[in-house]
Amino acid sequence: MSAPIPLRPHHLLCTQGYSGHGYSKAYVAHMNEVTGRLRTDPDILVRIVFGNDTLCSVCPHASETAEGLLRCDTEAKVRAFDERTAAFAGIHEGIYRYQDLIQRIDRSMTPEKMDEICGSCSWAKMSACKANVISGRYLL
Repeated sequence: MSAPIPLRPHHLLCTQGYSGHGYSKAYVAHMNEVTGRLRTDPDILVRIVFGNDTLCSVCPHASETAEGLLRCDTEAKVRAFDERTAAFAGIHEGIYRYQDLIQRIDRSMTPEKMDEICGSCSWAKMSACKANVISGRYLL
């Protein structure tokens, strides 16, 4: 069994809404690989983290510190997305089955709640997040 994929709470929404667009070719390639695994393996595990995760590793808003750690240029904004998502889903740092988490989210999500959680996201208007989460498109 492979190691759990580290994900920020709000990336539980992003991985459902992702539709092949991103910041760069490297970002798109990495998102294709990660979302492909999450969307097809019903037993895949994720490790919820409140900080940089696997998707942040190729994000242009992340830069490496002198200590070799990633620092997010938009940390305050994405932390707010994380906190709203975690509060809505009742999740904390730890290891979960991805499908269990998105079932928990998708079954009770509303368009209004998506707007509250993600309304200030620059990708919200151009992504399929709301439609995919509300419809439960990636529930296996």
